[in-house]
Order: sequence, then C-alpha cells, then structure tokens
Amino acid sequence: MTLWPSDYSQAWTLAAPVERTGVGLHSGGQARLRLEPSELPGFRVGWLDAPQLGLTALHPDQVCETQLCTVLALGPRRLATVEHLLAALAGLGITAALILVEGAEVPLLDGSAQPWVEAIAEAGLRPLGERPAALGLEQPIVLQQGQSFATALPSECLRIGAAIEFPQAAIGRQLYSLELTPQAFVEQIAPARTFGFRDQVEQLRAAGLIRGGALDNALVCDGDGWLNPPLRYPDEPVRHKLLDLLGDLALVGLPRAQVFAFRGSHGLHTALAARLASLSSPVPA
Repeated sequence: MTLWPSDYSQAWTLAAPVERTGVGLHSGGQARLRLEPSELPGFRVGWLDAPQLGLTALHPDQVCETQLCTVLALGPRRLATVEHLLAALAGLGITAALILVEGAEVPLLDGSAQPWVEAIAEAGLRPLGERPAALGLEQPIVLQQGQSFATALPSECLRIGAAIEFPQAAIGRQLYSLELTPQAFVEQIAPARTFGFRDQVEQLRAAGLIRGGALDNALVCDGDGWLNPPLRYPDEPVRHKLLDLLGDLALVGLPRAQVFAFRGSHGLHTALAARLASLSSPVPA
C-alpha cells in the first residue's frame, strides 16, 4: 500500500501482521518485533517470548527512563527506544495496533522511522470507522526544563515544530515545523535519522549506551562535518527531533494542538505527553 490516509479523521489498523528484526541501539542485542492488527483503540504491547504476560495498553505514566531514548515499564519488563516505531504508527494515522516484542528494545533498523513506514506499507491498512475523540486543549501548556521548553496551544489541527541549537558547526541552529498529515510525515519526517557526536561515543558506550550504534544506523557529527554523509535533508537533525517528539506524543495520542519544542529531549517530550493526558478534554474528531 502506498496511498496513506489524507488526514487523521478516521481510525485505522494494519491489514495484516508484519515483522522486523534488528539490533537495539543501546543494548546492542538482537530484537524482534511483530505488528498485528487490533480492533481495540490504542497501542498494546505483548511479548513474543512471554505471551503469558498478556497485553499492556501504552500510556505516558509508563515512562521510566528518558536518557537518549524513551523507556517504558510494562509490568515486570521494560521496553526501550519505542519512539521511532510509535512515531511511524501515529504519523501514518494508525490508531489501533498490537506490538509484540522479543527482547528489551525496539529494533533500531536504519535509525529513522522509514523502515517502519515500509513495513506498514507491506502490511497495508484497514479502516476502523471514525477516529476516537481527539485530545483538545482548553488552555495552553508550557513546560520548561533548564533552557529547554515545550508548549502545546489549542488549535483546530495538529501543527508540530521543533528547534535545536548545537555548538557544532555541522548542526548549529535549526528550526522546522509543519501541519502534520500522514503524507507529510512520510515525505518530511520519517526518513530523518538519529544522530550523535564522535567525541561522545566512547563515554556513552562506557555508560552502557549506544552499544548497537553504527554508521549505518545513526548520523555521526564530527564538529564541522559528518562521518557518514550524505544527509537525507540539509536539516535532518531537527527533523529527527520532530520524529522523536511525535513518537513520545503517541503515548497519549495525537492532540488537536500546536506543539513546539525548543532543545527538546525525551524527558521533556514525555512530560508534555503526561500533561496532555491529564489536562486535555476529548473533542469530536
């Protein structure tokens, strides 16, 4: 399937199961993940290697760690690096799906959401009728963490933006925003890859992080340039920040709001998702 929904007015699930395997960004271990259709609204996680644990519906309250990825506590187990997959599901307009995992981390694949878009295209989409009520704001939300902040303002549509600021000349200051639709997500956000910095690699690996990171699944900045060009967009880093923001917001569902993050992080994004869940009131989709 290559024709995506035109907007987010309808509910969708997958038409068939689809599976991917790959390395985990931080664990460096192999992971397997299967997406399956669901009739129940929302995203539910189960375990291919422990089906007896049942399914758990995702919610921002499950966030238990946010250092360089979003980690969820799901009963007795944890699932790390969920943001790229959740961004693909939400960005494409999927409102119901089962996520069945073997391992403790979602496969990184190429470091973007593009492989998940391709997997979902392989499975196809099936309509479920009208979309459940969207999250509507009655008042603005502003969250600040140090020099970083995130806002959500009442709006008739989902407009999402991000700005980043790094001392490295290859990145510098970047800003990107758009009115989100499934097609815009596929063309402008999904291919943007995760990125890191050459001078931080050894320190992060010593801390037990990015053990699965490599030049084929992450952009690596070396100050004035990149170790593995070319970039997919001139401003690929800020587009990836938008991808992360969307994936973290998917824990609560796409709001009807203008959302913007300056120097965002998974901690800030998921705090915004939690606030949206607690303060938003349903409005007709």
